[in-house]
Amino acid sequence: MPAPSLADWLRQESDDALAALLRTRRDLSTPPPSDTIVLATRAGTPGSVARACEDLDTFTLAVLDALLLAGADTDPVAAAEVARLTGTEIGEALALLRARALVWGEDDALRVPPSARDALGPFPAGLGSSSPSLAGTDIEAALAEVGEDERALLTTLAAGPPIGRTRDASADVPLERAQNPVQRLLARGLLLRRDDQTVELPREIGIALRGGSVFDRASLREPELPVHPHQSSTVDSTAAGEAMEFLRQTETMLRSWSETPPPVLKSGGLGVRELKKLAKDLDVDETRVTLLAEIAVGAGLVADSEATAPEWVPTTLTDSWLASPTAQRWMTVAQAWLELPRLPGLAGGRDAKDKPIAPLSEDLRRPLAPTSRRRILLALAALPEGAGVKSTDELVASLAWRAPRRGGRLRDETVRWTMAEGAALGLIGLGGLTTATRALLAEDRPGAVEAMLDALPRPVDHVLVQADLTVVAPGPLEADLAAEMIAVADIESAGHATVYRITETSVRRALDTGRTAGELHQLFTAKSATPVPQSLSYLIDDVARRHGRLRGGAAESFLRCDDASLLAEVMGSPVATEYGLRMIAPTVLISAYPLAEVLDALRAAGFAPAAEGPDGRVMDIRPSGRRLPAKARAARRAPGEPAGLTDDQVGKIVAHVRAGDAASARRRGETVRAPQGGGAGDTSATLALLSQATMERREVWIGFVDSRGTASQRVVRPMRVGGGVLEGTDNERYPLHRITSAALVED
Repeated sequence: MPAPSLADWLRQESDDALAALLRTRRDLSTPPPSDTIVLATRAGTPGSVARACEDLDTFTLAVLDALLLAGADTDPVAAAEVARLTGTEIGEALALLRARALVWGEDDALRVPPSARDALGPFPAGLGSSSPSLAGTDIEAALAEVGEDERALLTTLAAGPPIGRTRDASADVPLERAQNPVQRLLARGLLLRRDDQTVELPREIGIALRGGSVFDRASLREPELPVHPHQSSTVDSTAAGEAMEFLRQTETMLRSWSETPPPVLKSGGLGVRELKKLAKDLDVDETRVTLLAEIAVGAGLVADSEATAPEWVPTTLTDSWLASPTAQRWMTVAQAWLELPRLPGLAGGRDAKDKPIAPLSEDLRRPLAPTSRRRILLALAALPEGAGVKSTDELVASLAWRAPRRGGRLRDETVRWTMAEGAALGLIGLGGLTTATRALLAEDRPGAVEAMLDALPRPVDHVLVQADLTVVAPGPLEADLAAEMIAVADIESAGHATVYRITETSVRRALDTGRTAGELHQLFTAKSATPVPQSLSYLIDDVARRHGRLRGGAAESFLRCDDASLLAEVMGSPVATEYGLRMIAPTVLISAYPLAEVLDALRAAGFAPAAEGPDGRVMDIRPSGRRLPAKARAARRAPGEPAGLTDDQVGKIVAHVRAGDAASARRRGETVRAPQGGGAGDTSATLALLSQATMERREVWIGFVDSRGTASQRVVRPMRVGGGVLEGTDNERYPLHRITSAALVED
């Protein structure tokens, strides 16, 4: 009995099997196939076959290769022959291939689509064509006669692909006159000549050089993925420490770019000079800076100003992000990274024109990056809680085995980049997923924030003031205390224990914000776990004594001072000339320049002015940094696989296919066709036939074109014809202008 076609096989499958096929191979459902012939034709195209193979593991692909080696794309083959070629049990793999319509037929007559050879390549399992001339030849004896250089060439071709290009193939010479390995192997019949510059290794020789097996048995087994067992709390706390450092660096970058936004390159992206400067300021490498910048832009915290001279400027979202709790700030950057349709790891490399790829440039855009990123994280999520992979390279090998045809040329590098970036962001710790990340992957944002909050070290409410005017924070500070320390001191080194340095400039900066000397003394007395050194008290008092004696306001700006001699000293300085200072009263000077510029110039000249408000109190007029309006972000579906079909959609498509099959199988009488170029005769005949079927309550076969332009056929029992519509007894409606042909169904 001849093997059935794919269409016949699909027609015999159950509705559940067809539904599973449509869910697995979503490209088959758009537009809905009119019957199983269309479904089978679509399933057999090279593009569809290639897509269906993307998620197959190495073993299943090897079974498909073995089917092609056995010739299942042209003639039916037995499962026993395929099992012999693979050297192992193939039942589970065959079931998976059948479910995807990549194989059909019973075990004694298996078939694969002819296009499978186009989709998988011309050399299944990396083997060449069979050579009839080698039939009955003692191949082992023939191989024993070749030299080392000849065997090295054969071994290289045996690993695949089995073809090689060489000029030595142009001459056909006998063995005694052969002058190089290629000519000698051709003369021995151990190589085949395809053309004057191409040779091919016969399949028999390739199998012999592989030890008599088509496949390496070890390659058909998934490589082990060794893991380190850890406590979940250990993984969480380790990752939380990295997350805090990343957030601190992001904050520093945003404050820096608020004051001095870097320019946007003419070709787009961030320049090398700005990249190196920020790396030096943060004391990190350029890879980390690239990740910081990419995520800041991806989260909407920074945007291109799109001005005449465009710059990378923080947006209004930056202020709310800086004011948010640590766990919420982490959620923002973590979600941005998961959804980022870019590969930051590409920065610093070279493009197709051998030009360097800049961070934030369009060259880094990869729309499928979120899908790849999530796939890697889900592989880690499958490990026991707390377990982490021992080596990223072992994870690379495992994922490559699970889907060798997925990911393209950057497949392995994407795994390495994802692991490094996830660790930097605090989504991965000690090679495993954190509790917060598992919740994030499950779309449980509140749970992720709560888990990160639990993992973060508890904020401390004190500091350690030392005699050398350094202040040590033995952990993350409470938000209010951290703000006070930033105002009065400069960060000297950051980390789990931050070291601040108090200087005259930093104290004056605190006084400029409206704080008084008494408030600074109270701050260190109340919050220092160590005695406040006298040197700090003296410094605060000394700066405060000189601070604010000279006061400025806006006229455009004014300066006032009760000490006439100090005003005279100011008028005698270069600042007076440069900024056009004029005395309008014995204690008041005015300027046409902004107050902030005048005060900066006076400080540079050695004075210690302060700005005052309308009530005479000191006020902070330091610029908060440039801001751009935040752009509205389109609502994004969770990154991952494309949206699948719903049960209702699948059911309708299956019913559509079955109805098409039923229509094509029914016997029908003479067909009446609608006119293609106009004419009333045929139209009247079609309407008359439909009216006759309605009166006689007979089934009618119709051919029609749906709204997508797809031709289909149906068997309908008309209930009414009128108003330009044919209505069936099952409530189906067909516009008459879409009906191309009709015929009465014969019993």
